[in-house]
Amino acid sequence: MTASSTRCSRNSPADAVSRAAEVLWRRWVLWGLRWVLFALLALCGQAQAANPAAIPDMRLEQTDEGLFLTAALEFELPTLAEDALRKGIPMYFVTEAELTRRRWYWYDQHIATEVRYLRLSYQPLTRRWRLNVSSEPFDSSGLGVALGQNFDDLADVRAAMQRIVRWKIAPAAAIDPQEQYQVQLRFRLDLSQLPRPLQIGALGRSGWNLSLARSLRWSPEPTQ
Repeated sequence: MTASSTRCSRNSPADAVSRAAEVLWRRWVLWGLRWVLFALLALCGQAQAANPAAIPDMRLEQTDEGLFLTAALEFELPTLAEDALRKGIPMYFVTEAELTRRRWYWYDQHIATEVRYLRLSYQPLTRRWRLNVSSEPFDSSGLGVALGQNFDDLADVRAAMQRIVRWKIAPAAAIDPQEQYQVQLRFRLDLSQLPRPLQIGALGRSGWNLSLARSLRWSPEPTQ
């Protein structure tokens, strides 16, 4: 009698209702999590659409002097980076072009690498932007040998940053007309140049992200 009563209590209607409620609750939780995930993905897609970053145009020109790169970049300054700029904190950017020779039997052979360093700053008192461009990294001692230009509007300075015109990326002697090559162009915001507190705060935050890259296969023109 006792065993029968125990079996009845384990399979009582109250237990069945409880289990059914638990299963229903789990389904509702999973359904809710899925909708939250879909919403987050939609927001990320909208943010990317609103702030496109790409290299739509990239061309190479071969002359007796070497190989020259012309390109157009498309990007918006990250929100947090623009806020820091308007508070007088300069931002640093790196443009890198790498030429490699393609090899089917091994890794591609490195031929040449050229780097440009950009320093963008804003003067709140004069409300003017200044862009410095150098072939050497900027350091705390000063700007070194760098070309500088002033702008009245952020859109104008951004347009200047987005244009690359006949940048020499390799000497003529480095190019073998019988080989095939690949050029990779990269552009990024250099977070390592930020003040230390901003570096720590920028880690993993999308409001600081800015990175573009594009590769182009290229074959030299036949020699006459």
